[in-house]
Amino acid sequence: MSAFSLTKTRFREGLWEGLLTAIEKDAAQPEIAVTLRDLPVRGVTMSETKEPGRWVIQIPVPIEAVSEGVQTFLITDANADVVLDSFTLIAGEVLGDDIRAEVELLRAELDMLKRAFRRHCLETT
Repeated sequence: MSAFSLTKTRFREGLWEGLLTAIEKDAAQPEIAVTLRDLPVRGVTMSETKEPGRWVIQIPVPIEAVSEGVQTFLITDANADVVLDSFTLIAGEVLGDDIRAEVELLRAELDMLKRAFRRHCLETT
């Protein structure tokens, strides 16, 4: 178990940001590792805030992650070998298939509700 908690604060313009908080008061600055497809992500920065035991983490999304399919980033406490958080990018046809499936499901549910409503109206008149 990690002695830290990570909370996403924003994800904008290719930069994921989060606030890392020490659960234990006297915890030293941790070693954070970020991976994409089991490879380290470069350019990750961690800076201390004005409050002790809190750090801002910034993870730039590398250009190779902007591609077809699902890309999952893992943020780990390297010392404890524990996953603190993760985030996923989805693009291309994979996303299209998911949206089409969701629309088909919504249409089927809407048709079911229309039939039930019509049956209710016939039974109550």
